[in-house]
Amino acid sequence: MNRRQFIKSTAAAGTGFLILPSGTRAGKNAPGNKLNIALIGTWGRGEAHFGPLSHENVVALCDVNEEHLAFGAKKFPGAKTYVDWRKCLDQKDIDAVLCCTTDHTHAFIENWAMNRGLHVYCEKPLAITVEEARVVRANYLKNKNKIATQTGTQRHSIPNFNRVSEQIRDGVIGELIATYAWGNRQIRRPGYLPGQGEPPKHLNYDLWIGPSPMHPYNPGYFAGGPGANCLSWNMYWDFGVGQIGDMGAHTMDIAWDAIDAGLPLTAESKGEKFNPDVTPVELEMHFKMPKNDWRPEITVSWYQGGAMPNSPKNYIDLNKIGHGAMFKGTNGFLISDFDSHIILPYGKEADLTYYKPRPKEKLLPPVGVFQDEWINACKGDLKTSCDFDYAGKMLEMMNLGLVAYRVGKKLEYDGNTGRVTNCEEANALLSRKYRDGWTLNG
Repeated sequence: MNRRQFIKSTAAAGTGFLILPSGTRAGKNAPGNKLNIALIGTWGRGEAHFGPLSHENVVALCDVNEEHLAFGAKKFPGAKTYVDWRKCLDQKDIDAVLCCTTDHTHAFIENWAMNRGLHVYCEKPLAITVEEARVVRANYLKNKNKIATQTGTQRHSIPNFNRVSEQIRDGVIGELIATYAWGNRQIRRPGYLPGQGEPPKHLNYDLWIGPSPMHPYNPGYFAGGPGANCLSWNMYWDFGVGQIGDMGAHTMDIAWDAIDAGLPLTAESKGEKFNPDVTPVELEMHFKMPKNDWRPEITVSWYQGGAMPNSPKNYIDLNKIGHGAMFKGTNGFLISDFDSHIILPYGKEADLTYYKPRPKEKLLPPVGVFQDEWINACKGDLKTSCDFDYAGKMLEMMNLGLVAYRVGKKLEYDGNTGRVTNCEEANALLSRKYRDGWTLNG
């Protein structure tokens, strides 16, 4: 039984009880079965979770912007409010945390919450360095029998993800050879914004900077609306990892869900000239991934900002798929966006007679509402589709690709130790320095 089948089958079973951190008895048959949840980040992506959270007990709200905090308090008036997530996490009656903060604080909040035995749902990306991804993943694996985690790649719940995964595993294109994913978003910035004015009184700017190096306030970092505010800051190295952590986390998930991958053996990248302030727009990354029990060693590639893989046929324009994935096999290609996919057989043996579709009763069951999958896991079997093991490995790979881009060399990587074995310069870039007073392991 593969990992996804195990998750789906155990989720369907849903038996047994769990004792939540606050002492509440949980389980599908438990009376008054509600989680006590802290929502950290109450605007933007935070608002997107108001619906699912309204069925639980939201007991704490936290946001560095006090106007946004008041916005959340209108929806959940009984919750205690905080501007500092470190103080929020010490509230004693919390069972679970839903994190919607800036990318450069994600690993901190995830790790601190797990250290307190709390279930965690965190928006993507899980982390912005290789080391952060490894620390968070290791902490989750240590606690996976006690807590449920989910990374906010909510497109994972689209039924097309299951269908692509099933067909690749079942050999619709023969034996898998290579996988490609891409995104065409292009947002260019020359560098960090210059200081401009003073932070408004309702914004705790020092807490917004958090563990990253201090940069002077500029309203441009906060110019986006609720759905796109991250595009005002996530391309800067100190605040995010650009497109690999934004749409890249969603799009690579199409491929990652199907290939059952571990950690890369090698990484190499190329792109536009390195900017010490801003992550690249045009970039391609290539990884050699180890074999597993159902496929051989394969290559996995990521393209962004106009860089694209070659189309298998000149009548197929991959550029018309803004964010997509393609799988190459011995007997054809499968090309997918988030919602749909096509199969392109090729070669003398590409008659599809070798492929037998699964009967309906053996299809992977739907994920359903993505947040509900996590909430139900917190109360039951702890299994989710995008836990911190699954997402941690994917983000470790993607962040390693950025390191390869920065040093301009093909890297050989030891996933057991988390070290590059042929370039000490690269090892220095697997982590980042934090401001005094901030620790990843609080």
